[in-house]
Amino acid sequence: MTTSDIDEAKLNEFMTKVVNELGGAWSASLVIIGDKLGLYSAMADSRPITSHELASKTNTAERYIREWLANQTAGGYISYDVATGKYTLPAEHALALANENSPAFVMGLFQITSVLIKDESKIVSLKPFGQGKELTGAITILCSMGPQNDPSNPIMWPIL
Repeated sequence: MTTSDIDEAKLNEFMTKVVNELGGAWSASLVIIGDKLGLYSAMADSRPITSHELASKTNTAERYIREWLANQTAGGYISYDVATGKYTLPAEHALALANENSPAFVMGLFQITSVLIKDESKIVSLKPFGQGKELTGAITILCSMGPQNDPSNPIMWPIL
């Protein structure tokens, strides 16, 4: 295959998908950081807040909080009011990101994603998939990723 055989529209479509996936992966780590630093909890009342106020409330550096807020705003997790310079975690988002008792709480999904990225070399070492081996870890999840996605032949992955 030569570069003249390449359909540029298909390549551009694929590259857009790749960039979107990378953006999601990078944002996932910032979601976890926001959880660990208590940023979502500090914003859970859905009251508008500046980056300085959030940094003060969470005893964190304002410069880093400003960058985190920019990412979260770009991803649609947090809203920003240009007129006031304040950020808001909408109540619906707070339910998913800051309320551990909510049926919509999603932080565990981000933690799973983080573990899968960190432990990719361990996961690859389980080849061929479908052997049901357990990696080290206190809690293990079952993923139906055996041959032909057969749920009776899961791979077990640890979650801290």
